[in-house]
Amino acid sequence: MDQKIIDLYDEYTTNRLDRRGFLKKLTKLAGGAAAAVALLPLLENDYARAQVVPKDDPGLHTEYIKYPGETGDVRAYLARPKGDAKLPGVIVIHENRGLNPHTEDVARRVALEGFLAIAPDALSPLGGTPEDSNEARSLIRKLDKPSTLKNFIAAVKYLKTHPQTTGKVGCMGFCWGGGMTNQLAVHSPDLAAAVPFYGRQPKAEDVPRIKASLLCHYGSLDKRINAGIEAFEAALKAASIEYKIYIYEGARHAFFNDTSAERYHKEAAELAWKRTIAFFKEKLKS
Repeated sequence: MDQKIIDLYDEYTTNRLDRRGFLKKLTKLAGGAAAAVALLPLLENDYARAQVVPKDDPGLHTEYIKYPGETGDVRAYLARPKGDAKLPGVIVIHENRGLNPHTEDVARRVALEGFLAIAPDALSPLGGTPEDSNEARSLIRKLDKPSTLKNFIAAVKYLKTHPQTTGKVGCMGFCWGGGMTNQLAVHSPDLAAAVPFYGRQPKAEDVPRIKASLLCHYGSLDKRINAGIEAFEAALKAASIEYKIYIYEGARHAFFNDTSAERYHKEAAELAWKRTIAFFKEKLKS
């Protein structure tokens, strides 16, 4: 698929272009309305096609929980291995489409690796994530940023004090959630490990506040997000923060999301996952 079409879709998914403007430009790039309609299934997410861990996996306990946040109770999806063992906690932060089946599946993947995972719904203050992903994307823009961040800081506290955790907490997030993961690393000194996937970087002057170890994943074709890497890395070095940055050749923005046939990059996603789990085991289990 033409990279211009992928870039256009990224403009749309990151709220820099409304749906009407997106479809108009897509029609022009595709050469007509029929061609544009044919491309949409390849671009948009199909949650049914990419479930890795079944909802009823026999080795896992899953449930929806609520924890106290800045805006009131925050709804979250919890997944952990069955049993009474105390485990490190991992927060999974969704993309700008809210808490959807893909994010819940990622939480189950994390749980199978020996962690207690929660995936908070950032849209809880607005009634929760709607079924329509485009509506969810619009609602994300209406969130109060400081309160939203404090809701995720509260998630760290929830896991740190949970009776079935060891008190060690990590976080991972994707796209919008990757940027939020970086902000959580800046604002929560209790966070031990952070893994932002193609997330917007924090301001250089905020970087010295980070206490967590960082593992950052980027796709080489993600020019908009990658523009901030150089300044981010310079600030990390200057502040002597432990970090690793990986840039995956040939991978686009959202390369880990296996619900999007066109943007998913299998090799990059699998390697990034392997590195992420090894990182969490090193930082949270040792």
